Amino acid sequence: MNKGMLAFACVVAVAVATPSFARDDRLKFPVEAALTKGQNYKEKVDPSIRLYFGEQRTPKVAKKIGEWTSNKKTNAANKSDQEACDLAFISAVVSLQDRAKREGGNAVVNITSVYKNEPFTSPKEYMCGAGTFMSGVALRGTVVTLDKK
Repeated sequence: MNKGMLAFACVVAVAVATPSFARDDRLKFPVEAALTKGQNYKEKVDPSIRLYFGEQRTPKVAKKIGEWTSNKKTNAANKSDQEACDLAFISAVVSLQDRAKREGGNAVVNITSVYKNEPFTSPKEYMCGAGTFMSGVALRGTVVTLDKK
C-alpha cells in the first residue's frame, strides 16, 4: 500500500470510529403526507384499522386492549431525510395495525412518537431519528375496539 492510500485509509478509519461525525438528528414530518405517500409503498396502511395520533378525538372506546410500541428503521442511503423517515413511519404504523388485528382491535389511539425514550405527541406530526446511514421511527399506541355507533 502506498503512502497516499495508507493516509486515506487512516482518515476513513478515524472518521468511522469517531462518534462526533455520526449524525443523529430529530426531525418532524407531517403525519397526513406520510400516510398518503404510504399507499405507494410496499407496505400498505389498512383503512379498516383506524389511527388516531396524539390527543385526537375518537369515537367512544368500547374496550381498551393494551399499549404497544413499534420501532422501525430503514436504510437512509440515497434517500432524502423525509423519504427515509416516511418509509420507517409507514412500517411502524403497519406494525401497530397488525398488532391491533392480532389482538382483536379495530383502532390504535393516542399514537405518540418516541425518540430515545422521549415522547413527542402531536396529531399532525411524527418524530424521526435521522442518521447518516439509518433513519428510524418508534410509535407507541393503544389498541382499542371503538364503538360501532
